[in-house]
Amino acid sequence: MAQRSDPSALRWLIGTELRQARLRSGRKQAEAGKTIGCTQAKINYLEIGRNQQQPEEVTKLLRFYGCDAAHSDRIASLAGRADQGTWWAAFSDVVPDWLKTFVGLEGLCATEFMYEPLLIPGLLQTQEYAEALLVDHLRVATVDVDRVVNLRMTRQARLTDEDTPLRFSTVIEETTLHRLVGGPQVMILQLKHLLELSELDNVIMQIMPQSVAVHDGLEGEFTLLDFTEAQSIGYVEFPDGAIYVQDQDQVAAYTKSEERMRAVALSPVDSAELIRKRLAKLRRTKE
Repeated sequence: MAQRSDPSALRWLIGTELRQARLRSGRKQAEAGKTIGCTQAKINYLEIGRNQQQPEEVTKLLRFYGCDAAHSDRIASLAGRADQGTWWAAFSDVVPDWLKTFVGLEGLCATEFMYEPLLIPGLLQTQEYAEALLVDHLRVATVDVDRVVNLRMTRQARLTDEDTPLRFSTVIEETTLHRLVGGPQVMILQLKHLLELSELDNVIMQIMPQSVAVHDGLEGEFTLLDFTEAQSIGYVEFPDGAIYVQDQDQVAAYTKSEERMRAVALSPVDSAELIRKRLAKLRRTKE
């Protein structure tokens, strides 16, 4: 999990593992504190990621909670890497506090699924499309637009990383292909970009046809992040905040929704063909 370092996100992820393991074991924070010779308050700080977790503390706690040696060692190894720098530090002033953890976790994950019902997902957007979305935006100042877009482009770089490319999958609503964000020329470039990305082995892109009137995604957007060493995390964003889904039963429900949506969406091959047809029609209209 060395794709992109972010100590804050890593502490949060380790803390989630500690808390979930403790809850499964039925242990109290006070009991955990006695195990490593600290206060209940420190256990709480370790679980919320406020304090950096030391590998030996993580190992003792997870073994106390009944986790096997392999799992304990994996999480302890993460704790040993939690003092690295933050890859997106240069953009910190344009990232809302509630989004910072997600940006960090996205850089650490191995696999990501994203469903966005109204727009092209951020990791697949062209610079022109992303800029058009931020014109006269209520929550992004005009002076910050270039840097916000630059951060989005930087996040996308993991899709084409030669060493550890992000395995990314998504379901895109067919109606999104018809929404002329930025005008016809911007959408022509965006659709061409989607076709290029669809050829990558690590990108799975499926279109949800308009003929599928009802599906699990109608409840709203969501993202699933899967990690090599840690448990999966769900993420649900809204205009002024986000919810991080840590309970594994809830994560499993989102995973089931993903599977059901992908089952009724067009195949990657048929999706690419639909995008080509839409692109051709746009080009004819523009001419």
